[in-house]
Amino acid sequence: MTASTEIREEVIERKAQPYYTPEEYLKLEEAAEFRSEYHDGKIIPMTGGTPNHNQIALNFGGAINFATIGKAYRVNVNDLRLWIPSKRVYTYPDVMVVAGKLEFLEGRKDTITNAVMVAEVLSKSTANYDRGDKFKLFRTIPTLREYILIDQYEMHVEQFSKTDDNKWVLSEYDGADAVLVLSSVQFEMSLGEMYDRVDFESEYDE
Repeated sequence: MTASTEIREEVIERKAQPYYTPEEYLKLEEAAEFRSEYHDGKIIPMTGGTPNHNQIALNFGGAINFATIGKAYRVNVNDLRLWIPSKRVYTYPDVMVVAGKLEFLEGRKDTITNAVMVAEVLSKSTANYDRGDKFKLFRTIPTLREYILIDQYEMHVEQFSKTDDNKWVLSEYDGADAVLVLSSVQFEMSLGEMYDRVDFESEYDE
């Protein structure tokens, strides 16, 4: 029996007692072969991404990383965990940007707390959550200045930018010629570039 199988069985066995402490979650996550999020006591397995989902995240995150070489930013795609302390949530955004040094959760080197930009590639199963409750969670992060939602089924991007008076302003972009200009990082990218090698006719779906 693999460590991943044992962990899955432990999660199933504990359905009658569904609450996990953050420490228990982190211990399980370290040994797991699949990633899960943590939401105030509940462990939620993450669904696998599609080729289109992965390509968009790589295109966007990779372009920001290249544009900020030599500058005081750190870019991560998919595998770094974010801790939202006020809501007791651990999550794995598709793309994150940090200004300056990474601020790690005490005692960890795989979990940060200070993202200035978060981007999620939308799937049919997560779109409503990403636009609603998840955005509410992200808005509690003091350092966050920008939230980007990228549709994987058509060229469409939603940008939420935080103003100096703490208001969130929505801008929308459609079509290959539209250019997304970030407010949290000196960076711009056309949607044509963002969706490069994305096959909208693909049979893959989430």
